[in-house]
Amino acid sequence: MDAADRREVVGTVETLVRLRGEGRSGEAHALLVEVAYWPAARFPLLAAEMQRAGLGADWATLLWEAASLPAERLVAAADALTAAGRADDGEQILRQGVARPANEIGQAVVGLVGAGRHREVRALLDAYVRVRIPEEAARSAAADPGTLVPLLLEAAQGVSDERHWDLVHALRVAGFAA
Repeated sequence: MDAADRREVVGTVETLVRLRGEGRSGEAHALLVEVAYWPAARFPLLAAEMQRAGLGADWATLLWEAASLPAERLVAAADALTAAGRADDGEQILRQGVARPANEIGQAVVGLVGAGRHREVRALLDAYVRVRIPEEAARSAAADPGTLVPLLLEAAQGVSDERHWDLVHALRVAGFAA
């Protein structure tokens, strides 16, 4: 992140403080939605500056808004936060991000696999199988069972033997060979 990025982050936090102070909540929220689409590298400084300014609730809102980012950008934001020592925020954004419909998760993972983004696939599916029930995870396999079933099972095995077997059962019930 360069000096221009730092200035933009600091200026944006100052604007949020001003908007909140003036009772302009709608405009503050609109700014948070815009900021959610910023480059992932800015997120750690945003977190620090927002916390310093007493905008913890706005930071939580920003994480919620960022959870709707495309999968690749979602994982990049989580990675940036984790690398900066904000692992809890990184995990939170992933948990919120995998609340999408099963078919959307499946399609996103297939796209990431096709782009060779295997680390992102693992991060997304790890969060997904931890947060979602096995039946929901099984539904995501419909996008490309040959690709997704083994990846889902690998992620579930990383959670626990019980989660793995629950997913095996859910996949079989859904009609997928596990």
